[in-house]
Amino acid sequence: MNFVAIEGTNADFSYNRMLLHYINRHFASEHRIEVCEIADLPAFNADLDVNEQSAVLALDKKIKGADGVIIASPEYDHSIPAVLKSTIEWLSYQLNSFYKKPVLIVGASYGPQGSARAQFQLRQILSSPDVMANVLPGNEFLLGNVMQQFDDEQNLKDPTVIGNLETSFHDFVDYTTTFKK
Repeated sequence: MNFVAIEGTNADFSYNRMLLHYINRHFASEHRIEVCEIADLPAFNADLDVNEQSAVLALDKKIKGADGVIIASPEYDHSIPAVLKSTIEWLSYQLNSFYKKPVLIVGASYGPQGSARAQFQLRQILSSPDVMANVLPGNEFLLGNVMQQFDDEQNLKDPTVIGNLETSFHDFVDYTTTFKK
């Protein structure tokens, strides 16, 4: 399958970016996963013509051509980053990029709860009538205490964590397969 993975922050260093690249490497023999950055997208403004936003249109094309989308979001003040919200606004305004598209949410955070609050908020946003994504229900991958989770080669260290990720990802593949039929 072909997936697009969206890095939900514009920070130069991101454990969520590291997580997406790990996912890409870990499942590379089974699936194609393209990690996409959103740092260069303009802030959403409904007064701007979406057809003049080449970076937004390029991401829209990738999402629409993918079987599913993986979004990795950090948690900033119990919420998703503003740049991720802005990206979703661009992609839902006129483009309908996420319409009925299967989506898996993952997230890494410094605290023990991972990005639980941000993931909850992101589920609400993606399920809204203007976005209408098909978010994988009842399945979360929360990577807490992230500073201790990766080795020097940027691979996850804990076999239990890796097993949880594999379960979430394979559930998402099954979920996505349902929509392809």
